[in-house]
Amino acid sequence: MNREIRSLQILVLLTLVGLATLATHAADEEDDFKPLFNGKDLSGWVPINVAPNTFSVRDGIIVSNGIPTGLMRTEKQYENFIIQLEWRHMKPGGNAGLFVWGDGLSAVGSPFARGMEVQILDNGFNVKGRNEWYTTHGDVFPVLGSTMTPTGRISSTGARSFPIEDRSKDSPQWNHYRLEGRDGVLRLSVNDKEVTVGKDCSPRKGYLCLESEGSECHFRNIRICELPSTNPSADEIAEPSKGFVPLYTGADLNGWKADPGHDGHWKPTDWRLVYDGKSEAQDKNLWSEKEYGDFAMICDWRWTRKPEPKPLPVILPNGEPAVDDEGQPKLEEVPDAGDSGIYLRGNSKSQVNMWCWPIGSGEVYGYRSDKSMSPEVRAGVTPKKNADAPIGKWNRFLITMRGDRLTVNLNGETVIEDAQLPGVPERGPIALQHHGDPIEFANIFVKEIE
Repeated sequence: MNREIRSLQILVLLTLVGLATLATHAADEEDDFKPLFNGKDLSGWVPINVAPNTFSVRDGIIVSNGIPTGLMRTEKQYENFIIQLEWRHMKPGGNAGLFVWGDGLSAVGSPFARGMEVQILDNGFNVKGRNEWYTTHGDVFPVLGSTMTPTGRISSTGARSFPIEDRSKDSPQWNHYRLEGRDGVLRLSVNDKEVTVGKDCSPRKGYLCLESEGSECHFRNIRICELPSTNPSADEIAEPSKGFVPLYTGADLNGWKADPGHDGHWKPTDWRLVYDGKSEAQDKNLWSEKEYGDFAMICDWRWTRKPEPKPLPVILPNGEPAVDDEGQPKLEEVPDAGDSGIYLRGNSKSQVNMWCWPIGSGEVYGYRSDKSMSPEVRAGVTPKKNADAPIGKWNRFLITMRGDRLTVNLNGETVIEDAQLPGVPERGPIALQHHGDPIEFANIFVKEIE
């Protein structure tokens, strides 16, 4: 009997020691949490593609007005961490999100960055018959080229980890999220119970982002505890922002010369800038207010008009028009949806073309067609290949100007490389060209180069 009592005493003692150790660990962990929001301003946060007033601070709360759809990110990237926050929607059916391990810029043709999304969706969105592929209680899923293995309860699409229990409270009540990200595994607790797990995430290091999407959402008590690194490989780390800032913020034409004749034609439409090709201004091009010298620019664009077959000139690699057997300009019938471009440094001659010619977009027509330019200059501004996306799909330009040298990357392909533009102005504004055709722009970012 004494031996049994002694064993029981030892067992109780070990249990108490274990509980004390866990309590100490929890206390230490709590001490390691640092605020990600100071309750006063947005220090430590950077808008990716939203307006200056999309996110603001009111009464110790981060307020998202939901306009435009887009993201605000942390200044630094995080790898392994525990983040805690509270959120609430102010409108039934409101939509928002917490992006994890995200890129520093939005993806091509999207207001969102590649990464993992933790859904922040009000229960009013949960319309019967519409929600087979999502829930309103804490889905976790990869977006825009990221990858994740869903676990537990899985969506009908096979892409999302669904929560095992519905725990979100209706608007305007506050909800609490605790999200642990460790070595590519995400564990989400909703209102103090773990409900959703996603594994094998890539990337597994990147920015944390708050999402704006259409209606007012509040965030508060955002805290983070960083955990030791597990040494992700280079391809498991999200892309940095590289110093780019938005030139179009989705809410209005702030930063652009908004001539009254542009009204209703150059039209901010959430994260897209939509042009119908019918500006009534004297100068129908849309010019930036600021002038730029050396800079890099990102711009997404796509054609919106139904393409029609049209014979268009064939251009040789040296910039000369091709001719047929009879010495006439050689034409090739291709689907045509329009013409536009980007003017560099206030100058229509230094225009990076967007069009449907067989040679592809990216050429500098004003220099290629100028017979006074040397053969080297004319060949240099002729695209190396046609890298355009199919009509109706989004394209992305990365345009770099240094001195009188131009490099154009289109959809990941360098089509113009270090081409010389003799006589190009040293500085000037940027313009989106009017050519009478409808076109959409998005994700316009610029970085000045010192």
